[in-house]
Amino acid sequence: MKSIITCLIWAAMPLLAFAQSGLTNDLIWSGGEFSSESVSGLNSMNDGMHYTSLEASDAFGTRIVKYSYATGEEVGTIASSRDIFGDTRKSIDGYEFSSDEKQLLIQTETEGIYRYSFKADYYLFNLDTKKTTPLADFAKGKQLLASFSPDGRKVAFVRDNNLFVFDSGSGNETAITTDGVFNQVINGATDWVYEEEFAIAKGFQWSPLGDRIAFYRFDEREVKEFSMDMFGELYPTQYRFKYPKAGEKNSTIQIWIWDERTGKNTLVDTGRGDVYIPRIAWTTGNDVLCVLRMNRLQNKLEYLFADMREAQPFRISTRVVYTETSATYIDINDALTFLKDGSGFIILSEKDGYNHLYRMDMNGKEVAQLTRGTWEVIDFYGYDEAGQAVYFSANLVNRAAPPKRTKGNAPAAEQTRDEVSAIQKHVYVQSLKKGGTCSRLSINAGTNDAEFSRGFKNFILVHSDANTPAYTSLHTQTGKLIRVLKDNASLKTRLATYGLTKKEFFSFTNNGGTSLNCWMMKPAGFSPSKSYPVLVAIYGGPGSNTVTDAWGGRNFMWHQLLCQEGYVVVSCDPRGTMNRGRDFKHSTYMNLGKQETEDFIDLARYLSGLNYIDKNRIGMQGWSYGGYMTSLCMTKGVDYYKTGIAVAPVTNWKYYDTIYTERFLRTPQENSGGYENNSPINFVNALKGNFLLIHGTADDNVHYQNTMDMTTALVNANKPFDLFVYPNKNHGIYGGKTRLHLYNKMTTYLKEKL
Repeated sequence: MKSIITCLIWAAMPLLAFAQSGLTNDLIWSGGEFSSESVSGLNSMNDGMHYTSLEASDAFGTRIVKYSYATGEEVGTIASSRDIFGDTRKSIDGYEFSSDEKQLLIQTETEGIYRYSFKADYYLFNLDTKKTTPLADFAKGKQLLASFSPDGRKVAFVRDNNLFVFDSGSGNETAITTDGVFNQVINGATDWVYEEEFAIAKGFQWSPLGDRIAFYRFDEREVKEFSMDMFGELYPTQYRFKYPKAGEKNSTIQIWIWDERTGKNTLVDTGRGDVYIPRIAWTTGNDVLCVLRMNRLQNKLEYLFADMREAQPFRISTRVVYTETSATYIDINDALTFLKDGSGFIILSEKDGYNHLYRMDMNGKEVAQLTRGTWEVIDFYGYDEAGQAVYFSANLVNRAAPPKRTKGNAPAAEQTRDEVSAIQKHVYVQSLKKGGTCSRLSINAGTNDAEFSRGFKNFILVHSDANTPAYTSLHTQTGKLIRVLKDNASLKTRLATYGLTKKEFFSFTNNGGTSLNCWMMKPAGFSPSKSYPVLVAIYGGPGSNTVTDAWGGRNFMWHQLLCQEGYVVVSCDPRGTMNRGRDFKHSTYMNLGKQETEDFIDLARYLSGLNYIDKNRIGMQGWSYGGYMTSLCMTKGVDYYKTGIAVAPVTNWKYYDTIYTERFLRTPQENSGGYENNSPINFVNALKGNFLLIHGTADDNVHYQNTMDMTTALVNANKPFDLFVYPNKNHGIYGGKTRLHLYNKMTTYLKEKL
């Protein structure tokens, strides 16, 4: 489950500016009034001296533009949609270079499937001959997940649940599998729940030499189907797909390896039992595949090595090289990196209580803890073997002096000079040389993300804060500014005409003595002698924060509109959210929703004690997990919240998927109390405020069933409530005028009911 609403706020111009322009939902959700500039389609080239980006052009349609890292200036156009397709009506939706950078794999006519997956038409474009070649016969259908082999000779892709290889030299297409059938067997891609909860759609990996492919095979025949009615025709149709709900059967997962030399597929022995395989990755050698295996409870993670040199005729044996266990659960990440010299690998783990980087040898023995302290590594950008350094982002705000060193080049545990903030993110480099230091590369407070060049000689930094839209700049590896790429100056000028209010961060202490991070934005013309209604805009789910010092885009502008309507808007990160260590994040284990609801009730109590808050007019709005929180607070917190808007909420945890739900609650069979005691469908008798349920009927993620059964429970309890449904809309509820209509609906409801 992912956050849909990012509840952030922008700092304002003086009150005098308020009269200049008023916000409307039409301005926010229609057109480009508040659109931000960005650098898209970034790709560092082989020489480490140039990068490419994907840009729109009136004359060329879309074009892949080459830039210099040294100056940030444009060098030239690699290719345009006019070059590739002969006109500009088709756009370049995505692209990939071959390893020698002589060919491009072009994605166009893209159609989304679920959160990450899509299908498209793919073309090969030869940069020398300017020849365009379709990757496949489009009459057979669009392709998924197309990618070059490391040697650039071949392209693998998925079509109709089967894996194929296209040889660019001969033009031949080879079927690696033939047993794929929709809703039965998937080869080379992942099933719904792996895509949503493990964030992987691509189910295959080329070997380093490009002569083998390791791929997933999902047998989902035993998984129960979920169906959604699709409206618009005389007779509605049904979309049916496999969706494993908590406690129900998952797909059976296998890993196979295709060998080009033999043309055969060989099964990797991943053991028996109900397990997950959240990641696979080839080591630097062409013979050894690493398979991550996790038990269904997700509290035991094993790294298996499968060596092709030890393969039997029909099976490749594996050995466990590393095991990690937890009393609660283990999160999966993409940090696994095998060192080029074959000496070991790098992982990211919470095993010491905070998310940190570790270097392991090839037998799974810990060589060194690379980062250490009461702070969290958030993103791992990579390991520079030549410079002996790791690059990452962290919620470490300041490091005033180099850390003391201990044996193995690991920083000492004591970090008394570190300043840590769960609301900020900065870019760092940790030298692994003897006496090396950990240096901060981003300067400005707020949220910073980096994209490094090959060889880590330069990086592109995207910075924003609560007051400022994204600012994109080019830097050397030491952090020295080379050039500003996008400053969003025109957006800032437009924003200055709307009299925006200032975002203020604060904290309060809950009833159990834990300090919680929050933000507040007050109406323009705010007076502490007046009394204001307040909307608590939240998400509140595990591993996702709304209280971050970052630009929030259109959703943030909606909160500004509410401020102009006279509302105070507040957000809070309860227990169970991220960037405050494992214990804080895992504190909701087995009782998901309980402590978060208590924290939001405590927040309402805190707000009620402020002189300028009308304690009888406190409302809440949330989407997805935020809708779940809203539903609980309107029932369990009925004495504190007058009005609630729950968009696409979970109302009964038995209706949600296996991987997400069982990670935090285990199965319903093991923890019935954790499910029953924290599902709002069981507490509708307490409702007495204004309650609006909103859902899309084609929500493949949080099923419309949640809202329908909540509706049934409310009717049976004879409770008045409001319901609005968006036909054929998924979890994001967008398309055409849908978002505008949705936010008009919510704005009107708040003005009438809060």
